[in-house]
Amino acid sequence: MAQVPEGGSALKFSKSKGDWLRDALPKLVLSPSVAISMIFVYGFILFTIYLAFSDSRILPSYGWAGLQNFQNLFTLRAWNIATINLAIFAILYIGICCALGLLLAILLDQKIRAEGFIRNIYLYPMALSFIVTGVAWKWILDPGIGLEAVVQGWGFENFEFNWIKDRDMAIYTIVIAAVWQTSGFVMAMFLAGLRGIDQEILRAAEVDGASTFALYRRIVIPQLRLAFMSAFVVLAHMAIKSYDLVIALTNGGPGIATTMPATFMYSYTFTRNQMGVGSASAVMMLMTIAAITVPYLWSELRGSKQ
Repeated sequence: MAQVPEGGSALKFSKSKGDWLRDALPKLVLSPSVAISMIFVYGFILFTIYLAFSDSRILPSYGWAGLQNFQNLFTLRAWNIATINLAIFAILYIGICCALGLLLAILLDQKIRAEGFIRNIYLYPMALSFIVTGVAWKWILDPGIGLEAVVQGWGFENFEFNWIKDRDMAIYTIVIAAVWQTSGFVMAMFLAGLRGIDQEILRAAEVDGASTFALYRRIVIPQLRLAFMSAFVVLAHMAIKSYDLVIALTNGGPGIATTMPATFMYSYTFTRNQMGVGSASAVMMLMTIAAITVPYLWSELRGSKQ
């Protein structure tokens, strides 16, 4: 009969202790960041939701107000303008970024010379903060020192481009600046999708006589569905929470012509001392983002399980 070594139990205990430490170490390392996220992200989200149903004004209050803040929110002209501006901005921003990003990705996918250099040029604006982008485009679009002044200095005295001062056109200057900064990032997403397409399928279609236009319309673009979905979710999220670009470029003006939900929320919470109404607007933004991201995450999880 085989005998168990005298130190066998101690060795087994040592191994189990080492396995426990190895399994617990990642959790111990990540626990501080998880705790901070739970408190300062999800905890404050819950606190904001509570404030939206309270009678808070200049300071948080714990009196229950029900849906009164939401009722007041939808009667405010500034909020209605902000939602209209968000719709205009989001539609143009997402649509132009996707179209321009796809076009640039297709052009770069033709194995052109200096592809890496050109790709970096397109991606460079994404490395800048929205504050820098807003200030730079504010100078470019300023009629006194920007594009209008330069073109008029070249002799075209009738040239006018004063959108940033026009109440009806100022929102489109934000679209221009945002598209300039983000289209390169969308291009990179589509380029990665293009490089993942099986080339054998494309060669077979070419042998069958498919034109370049039909090749992209029937084969390439349909296979970029996941890239389109990812780009839409990212761009929609950025559009809904747009704040720093608007502040740096137009500061919500002229007047309140370029007010967005994020700038409205900040103004009513910290400037107009209407914390309950401001929190209600933040909850509306959260619900809009959740309506976009939750179905996307659910589809991703379902696809991974399948």
